[in-house]
Amino acid sequence: MIYLRKMSVTAYRTKPCFEQNIISGGMMEYTTILYEKTGHVGIVRLNRPERMNAVIEKMYLELQDVLAAAERDGEVRVLVLTGTVLVKDGKERQAFCAGADLKEHSAGTRDHRQKRLYIELAHETTRMIYECEKPVIAAVNGAARGAGAEMALNCDFVLMADTATIAFPETGLGTFVGGGVTSHLPALVGLMKAKELVYTGKVLNGPEAVSYGLALGSFPVETLMDEALKYAEAIAGKAPVSMAYAKKRLQSSYMHDLKTVLMHETDAILSCMDTEDWHEGIRAFGEKRKPEYRGQ
Repeated sequence: MIYLRKMSVTAYRTKPCFEQNIISGGMMEYTTILYEKTGHVGIVRLNRPERMNAVIEKMYLELQDVLAAAERDGEVRVLVLTGTVLVKDGKERQAFCAGADLKEHSAGTRDHRQKRLYIELAHETTRMIYECEKPVIAAVNGAARGAGAEMALNCDFVLMADTATIAFPETGLGTFVGGGVTSHLPALVGLMKAKELVYTGKVLNGPEAVSYGLALGSFPVETLMDEALKYAEAIAGKAPVSMAYAKKRLQSSYMHDLKTVLMHETDAILSCMDTEDWHEGIRAFGEKRKPEYRGQ
């Protein structure tokens, strides 16, 4: 991606590549995302770099707000979703989205109903990305895990930095994939490779993701955003109504019932979260040790 210019008020490179002002797309002021427009392209940046852009409830709500606002905005024809970069001690740490914020999860303060509401909030966000009338391009600049990988898969196109990585580590954490992954992933890479990625949590870098069919292209991190914007601008030059029909009909050609898929995934995630293995996975992650699962 294009490295963002430093701002004197923050340690994060969060200033836009272009000189437009950061704006709020809808009714709320954003703190966990950044939004900017250049021409007919809206750029959404996940903005919790100190946590590798891990998602929390507020981020999901802000993403829903900006997606709804972008759909209403006649000037926006394509969206690009990417992550901000943490600059610490003069070094940059790229991240797209590390998944759910396990620090938040490990607090263990949610009851069963609150867990379901969280999952449904996440699923509504991925559904909105997938069903957005306007094409959405994921520019995966760094690590994409769990919820981050799920958001990327719900975009129309995934472009990755050569050094970026994507994986589905849920089975190693005692939980389960969501966001329509059990439908999207086999459609992209085939059933056997999908099983490999979900069963093993195998980590793919940019070129490997392209070879699997999981990403459309892989580029040096310095040029990723240039390439994503070039692609976005080419699509933005097409007829918006035609593009909306193209997206809707192409997607419905292989998947007819996303809501049912999400319902089954919600039930599976909830079942996992009610197990001792789920808690063990969270504890082991925080203690940086290998989890000891008991299947209960």
